[in-house]
Amino acid sequence: MAADPFTDAVDYRRYVREVAQYPDRQDYAVIDRDADKAVGTLSLMRQDPNNGVIEVGNVMFSPLLKRTPISTEAQFRIMAYLFDDLGYRRYEWKCDSLNAPSRNAAQRLGFRFEGIFRQAMIYKGRSRGTAWYSIIDADWPTLRQAFQEWLAPDNFTIDGRQRRALSEIRAQVDRHRRASRTTGLAMPSCFRCSATLIRRT
Repeated sequence: MAADPFTDAVDYRRYVREVAQYPDRQDYAVIDRDADKAVGTLSLMRQDPNNGVIEVGNVMFSPLLKRTPISTEAQFRIMAYLFDDLGYRRYEWKCDSLNAPSRNAAQRLGFRFEGIFRQAMIYKGRSRGTAWYSIIDADWPTLRQAFQEWLAPDNFTIDGRQRRALSEIRAQVDRHRRASRTTGLAMPSCFRCSATLIRRT
């Protein structure tokens, strides 16, 4: 993230007031429904509705989300909103090429790596390359099915551990969807709903 770590709540509120002025950015709070508590934020930015392109960024999740499916569900719900409700064609994820956790997160969620823009910016006193990832509308049906299966209650043990990884499910769904093009069989599923996205104004 471009922002430095916040020193306290006052510092964070100052940041929120500042970014609220950006015309092409919308910030969302991630709410844990069970705890009725805000546990993270993410932003939609660089919006280009004429071409159907939008970027996700400024993802900040609380340590409270560790070992819960909420962070993944929040990403799924924002994707569903963009592709299913708003009809976007392309969803982008960009990060510092040296930010291994962010790059791993993008790939886990199903974003495809498109390359590195070398020396894209000066960032915190150094030359930064930017790694580009995307999901397009043609990818979405497979990803949506995989998210729904991963979020299904029977994919988790009683202590909240996943039984199958999202990447494993996605690969299986992709194989089944390819086969279903000739058989015409559908793949029913259901998923839990643990998170709410609330736009911050």
